[in-house]
Amino acid sequence: MTRARGKNRLGDPARPVRLAPSDVLRLGLLGIRVRRMRAALSALGISIGILTLVLVTGIPASSQAALDRQLSALGTNLLKAQPQPNQDPPVLLSPDAAAMAARIGPVSRTSAVANTHALVRRSDRTDPNDGLGLTVLAGRDDLLPAVNGEVRSGRFLSRDTDRLPTTVLGHQAAARLGIARIVPGQEPPQVIIGQTWFTVIGVLDPVPLAEDLDRSVLVGWQAAKTRLGFDGHPTVVYVRADEDALEAVAGVLPATLYPQLPGLVQVSRPSDALAAKRAANSTFSALFLGLSGVALLVGGIGVANTMYISVLERRGEIGLRRALGANRRQIRGQFMTESVVLSLLGGVAGTVTGALATVAYVTYQGWPPVVPLTALAVGTGGAMVIGVIAGVYPAVRAARLPPTEALSTV
Repeated sequence: MTRARGKNRLGDPARPVRLAPSDVLRLGLLGIRVRRMRAALSALGISIGILTLVLVTGIPASSQAALDRQLSALGTNLLKAQPQPNQDPPVLLSPDAAAMAARIGPVSRTSAVANTHALVRRSDRTDPNDGLGLTVLAGRDDLLPAVNGEVRSGRFLSRDTDRLPTTVLGHQAAARLGIARIVPGQEPPQVIIGQTWFTVIGVLDPVPLAEDLDRSVLVGWQAAKTRLGFDGHPTVVYVRADEDALEAVAGVLPATLYPQLPGLVQVSRPSDALAAKRAANSTFSALFLGLSGVALLVGGIGVANTMYISVLERRGEIGLRRALGANRRQIRGQFMTESVVLSLLGGVAGTVTGALATVAYVTYQGWPPVVPLTALAVGTGGAMVIGVIAGVYPAVRAARLPPTEALSTV
């Protein structure tokens, strides 16, 4: 018995109906709507996997950011340039040395101080040697950000005070001179530098990156010129630069500050904290990669298992659709769509929940919240990829089921 071949409206032999993408999507969503509890549990599995992915990347990344902040406070990107000691004649850096260093590409901040060779005393009635061991420095008003310094009380030098007889005391210098702090509302103390009285407007906290400042008395750059006979040549230049280019900056800094004889300028080597920071970054990167891979693998296995069980449970439905004319490609499309939609729903839910949980946890820990964009992208896009990969075998198995075998289970 032969089967009659129908014809379409154009008179061509009838071919299997081609489903539009919207029809394939509706078929995929049908299985999710009919089996809502199973779909919810399947999406929950991938959601937990993606949530784990976001957590295991976001929390270590935030911890790394907190560690980087602590290591940066140790001066990982700070260089200090100064003339070689005991040179005859002495090396004189240009008055514009800090500006010259700022023109180096990776340099982000510069400042400078200069030894005025003046003596400081608590008053004009004390022993002239009272201030021995303390250094009177002319300081730029941008010095504190360059060395991570903080004012304990009062205020630091500024453009408004640059020409005035005002001074800021380092931590140890303040203790030596008997000035613990600046009390608002009270008349500020004074010290005598050279033969001029200077008003103390601030006291610094200890400066770990520039311990010589702890024993220093800082005066404005212009005030040092007009009142202390300062010649304008800095003796120390502080430079902050990008960490990745720190060694390169250190290599060109002497020639930039003293091009006629670069060897007469010494530059402090990068801090040991920089090596520790780079090692920590490398370790964290390897940790992120490993944990992300494990989380994605767990989520993918869960979706593949769910879709495989779904094929076994729905063999009757598959056989009925095949008997009604659905071809293998349509069966594959239905199950692939269902797998991708389940994974996408779980991925979005896991990404959002993981990001919120990460922010809440790191905020409680006092760390800066950092959720890597790669984790968010993998959480959503990766979930779709997982759905495709995990749904391939179940979809192919469903398409290969003979209608008679599938209907025998009804």
